[in-house]
Order: sequence, then C-alpha cells, then structure tokens
Amino acid sequence: MMQSSKRQLQKEQTRKKIMDTAFKIYSEKGFTSSTSIIAKEAGIAHGSIFLHFPTLNDLLTCIIKEFANTLSLRLHHLSETNDNIEQLLDAHIDTLSEYEIFYTRLITEMVLLPEEARTAFAAIQTGLAFNFNKIMNHEIESGVLKRLPPHILFNTWIGLIHYYLQNKDLFAPDGSVLKRYKKQLIFTYCELLRKQ
Repeated sequence: MMQSSKRQLQKEQTRKKIMDTAFKIYSEKGFTSSTSIIAKEAGIAHGSIFLHFPTLNDLLTCIIKEFANTLSLRLHHLSETNDNIEQLLDAHIDTLSEYEIFYTRLITEMVLLPEEARTAFAAIQTGLAFNFNKIMNHEIESGVLKRLPPHILFNTWIGLIHYYLQNKDLFAPDGSVLKRYKKQLIFTYCELLRKQ
C-alpha cells in the first residue's frame, strides 16, 4: 500500500513538472515547441510525457484548460469584489499582467491550437463577459454610463487589451505593456463610456 501511494505521488509530481515546464516553454518559445524540448528542460525522459499526455494536443489542451480555470476563478472573484467598472478593469489588467507573456502567446497563436484548447480559451472570455456585463448593467442602470449594448462594450475592452498585447514591441518593448499603459487604458475607456 505504501509503495503504491509513493508511486502515485511520484506520478503526480512528474505530471506537474511536465505541465509547469510546458507552460514556461510555451510562454517563451510558443505553442509550436516540441515535446522533446519540454522533456529536456524538465529533466525527464521524452517518453514520460506521453505516459501522462498521449498526444501533443492533449498536453496543449490540458495546459490551456488549467490556465483557463485559474483565470476564470480569479476573474469571477474580481467581479464579486469590485462594484464599479474602473475597479474591475484595474483588477482585470492586474490579473492579465501576471500571465502577460503566456496570455499574449495564447491570443497571437490561437489559430495553431487544437479546437478543444480554443474552446477552453473561449470559456475564459465567456466567464469574464458574464461578470463584466453584470457590473456594466449596474453602472448603466445607475446612470453612470451611457446606455450601450454591454456585449459591444466588453468586446471593445478585450479588443483594446489584445491590440496592445499583440503590438507590445511598439508600445513597451522592454517591459509589460499592460503595466505601462494600465492607467491610460482604463481612464480613456471609461471616459468614452461615461455620461457627460
């Protein structure tokens, strides 16, 4: 019994090591990175990856689903603890800043990913949109913001964030584009929405 639990613990540790290493490699080098690079960086036999993830798509999907779950939980919590749009946007940028390199890779290389991984990413946006819309509707009903369709407001915000991330080399080649432009992005976006 003890041998079995020790083996199970080692298996879980190896799986976590593979996922942590893959997350790092995909962030730095992109989603086309090979499993041999991941195995070498993790210090494990190449075949060990396939004991845990039968295909490369399984590994990619698992990484993105885990990231999606982490981000969705954080963003849901943000919407529950922030009662106005500025606070939510501020917290959204702070959260994305923590994962900026990986998230940028994700949005720029989305077309290269398997359908299941793209679906996991869509779940992030859907969850955020739901929580975003709750606060936007409250602000609209309170008379703070113009009466515009919340889904258009959400897509405009996401489009703005993605534009800056995808053009980081123009806006902030030496650091975090989200941290550098956070205040300007939030202020300008909110000014466009506020009733005069």
